[in-house]
Amino acid sequence: MQTTPINTILVTGGAGYVGSVLVPKLLANSFRVKVLDLFLFGADVLQSVADNPDLQLIKGDLRDPIIVKESVANCDAVIHLACISNDPSFELNPELGKSINYDSFRPLVKASKDAGVKRFIYASSSSVYGIKDESNVTEELDLKPLTDYSKYKAMCEEVLEQEREPGFVTLTVRPATVCGYSPRLRLDLTVNILTNHAVHNGKILVFGGTQKRPNINIEDMTDFYINALSYEDALIDGKIYNAGYENHSIMEIAEIVRGVTDESVKIE
Repeated sequence: MQTTPINTILVTGGAGYVGSVLVPKLLANSFRVKVLDLFLFGADVLQSVADNPDLQLIKGDLRDPIIVKESVANCDAVIHLACISNDPSFELNPELGKSINYDSFRPLVKASKDAGVKRFIYASSSSVYGIKDESNVTEELDLKPLTDYSKYKAMCEEVLEQEREPGFVTLTVRPATVCGYSPRLRLDLTVNILTNHAVHNGKILVFGGTQKRPNINIEDMTDFYINALSYEDALIDGKIYNAGYENHSIMEIAEIVRGVTDESVKIE
């Protein structure tokens, strides 16, 4: 039995790769939704739900305390997706990345608590584990982040645990590499890269191939966030969960992509 009624949700980064699939699903499930995003890639990714009276778009910077306060007001839950979302982008400007991915995090959490938010769901990353010898990476293993991106993801997990208190339920999710179609498509993700190569080049380039990557389809990932809003407080409060499906080598992924797209595609 759920102990926290949730009606209105703030999705930070709601116009991003995952957010632009999640937001329409939230609306379809009768939630009221606020989106806080800079809309750097345009707001048209949410065109399909633009006229929905239960959707409020807030164009603003996560680092702006006034915008954040406005965004969390009257919200029951926050799903925090917004970040500089990969290593190469982060490394273009490490200070900018830190300001968005880490420095703004505690102020967002505190503002959420002050506004009476009851549930905070944080999208961390499976990259916090670093490289492991184990075939299955479980939540009990040590974190050994290898990059600033993953280091700050892990540090935000610690912040969220420090800020957790009765009545403010927190859930940390460590997604595997998300894949699949989104209105705000990303082509820098393993499955999406290889599919792009197969469709447009008729050839898939694989470097190495034995390295393994866990993946999760964007439909499954967004379904998880929907479900996480209805779980009983005691079941998830303060918990950390991996979210993934299958752990394939890059070569196996390339062969799956070839099988789905065109068997004549070469793998080099």
